Amino acid sequence: MKQLQTTQEILDHSIKEDLYKKLVQQLNKDFLYANIDLSFNEDILPSSLKLMLHETIYKLIQEKFMDYLNLLYIIDVPEYKVKQLDGSDMLVLSEQVTFLLLQREWQKVWFKNQYS
Repeated sequence: MKQLQTTQEILDHSIKEDLYKKLVQQLNKDFLYANIDLSFNEDILPSSLKLMLHETIYKLIQEKFMDYLNLLYIIDVPEYKVKQLDGSDMLVLSEQVTFLLLQREWQKVWFKNQYS
């Protein structure tokens, strides 16, 4: 599995491997498990998905921190990676967390595709 370095790389790679819809489905499934009222249409543009995720993470950090922590737990974002982030700028932090979230969701989708 290739280590992707940006959110855009993850989205581009998922399209290239024809797994973008599965990535969106996985996001929808995990957001539902986390009891967060957000669902993406499977035909959503990658740029819109990125923007909506970033906005949602930003709002969760600002307004519903426990829901944010629950989402990270359900998606299984490694705690040590989140602790390494600089929390001085909430906008930058939410962008970095969006990347970690998409990175973990992409791993799930990729592994399911490879081994099922």
